[in-house]
Amino acid sequence: MNDEKTRALLRALFDAAIEAASPAICLRPFLAGLAPPEGRTVVVGAGKAAAAMAQAIETQWRHPVSGLVVTRYGHGAPLQQIELVEAAHPVPDTAGRQAAGRILQAVQGLSADDLVIALISGGGSALLALPAPGLSLDDKQAVNRALLRSGAPISAMNVVRKHLSAIKGGRLAAAAAPARLVAYAISDVPGDDPSIIASGPTVPDPSTYDEALAILDRYRIDPPPAVLTHLQEGAAGRIAETPKPGDPVFAHARTEIVATPLRSLEAAAELARNAGYEVELLGDAIEGEAREVAADHAKLALAAKARGRRLALISGGETTVTVRGQGRGGRNCEYLLGLALALDGAEDIWAVAGDTDGIDGSEDNAGAIVTPHTLSRARKRGLDPQALLDGNDSWRLFQTLDYLIVTGPTRTNVNDFRAILVS
Repeated sequence: MNDEKTRALLRALFDAAIEAASPAICLRPFLAGLAPPEGRTVVVGAGKAAAAMAQAIETQWRHPVSGLVVTRYGHGAPLQQIELVEAAHPVPDTAGRQAAGRILQAVQGLSADDLVIALISGGGSALLALPAPGLSLDDKQAVNRALLRSGAPISAMNVVRKHLSAIKGGRLAAAAAPARLVAYAISDVPGDDPSIIASGPTVPDPSTYDEALAILDRYRIDPPPAVLTHLQEGAAGRIAETPKPGDPVFAHARTEIVATPLRSLEAAAELARNAGYEVELLGDAIEGEAREVAADHAKLALAAKARGRRLALISGGETTVTVRGQGRGGRNCEYLLGLALALDGAEDIWAVAGDTDGIDGSEDNAGAIVTPHTLSRARKRGLDPQALLDGNDSWRLFQTLDYLIVTGPTRTNVNDFRAILVS
């Protein structure tokens, strides 16, 4: 297969993964069996898929609704009955704080005859930026920035976030009780744990203040004084913990996972098989430093090449980047640059990696591709691939080579997608 056709197949694999998690598709079977309440239906939600999920409610569930959802700037969609607010991600802003406060108010004072539909997706943790009493938005922003640069996995980050919030970690469900609550979640986390997706606003939280303190210590994060005091007070039992499993506030609440990373990987795998590739799914919950994961995957690809296999290595999950440089790029570009260096120009190996929400890090690309010629072409342009990796400047290389994948906001999010083709 020539270079152009392989690049087209890589993009098609990525698009198939995104399409499998489209809210219009994945919500339909769940809404078909949802009974309307005797009273009101209030729709609330947060995340990069919130607008598209709300749109699916309005077009596919033919019952009167009202409510409010918050999504990332640029990820909106036209809505008729449900109000839409756009706010900042990954570092929260005032718009997110105000929206979170209004969402909490919207579910309070409801009766057992009412229904709350909660639409939860990745990014919701930053977008539901309602600080716990005694904390400010500035406090939360400072901690969030430090966590993002620390290399901590999303599960650890969200333990801290839950214990600095007035709405996450099951507190939204507590506010909605005794109304019936149905949460529809699009998973972007390893293991599809609903208590981690968007920091679990509608489900019990098994984590503790002590764990949050330990995470800050482990990743050498020096929080603002008010944050440290708040967590210490919570650990000492002077501030109420998040609602735990078995709490009666969850008696009428349930959560449905409507899209998962694995389903998206399987959709891409079917396309790869149809293109004549043997497929190995490496897992939908891969974590670790992006460049280190890339080095491991390069070994697998090189071994397959040595055995003459026509193979697609497909994986998902969320790698991390410990930021040491001042460059540009997200974890997927960092993974790909690490992969290219580890492959060292090996023939017949191509790769794609991208974030299924359409945004890799802080730039406007979803991800990028690697070809057997990536390193040689970069060096001909005067670039030093290793120096760019060391400076966390992977975006610059792929942008220079025109290897970026730009989708725009996809209005869904099932975490990262990676595929390596050994031809």
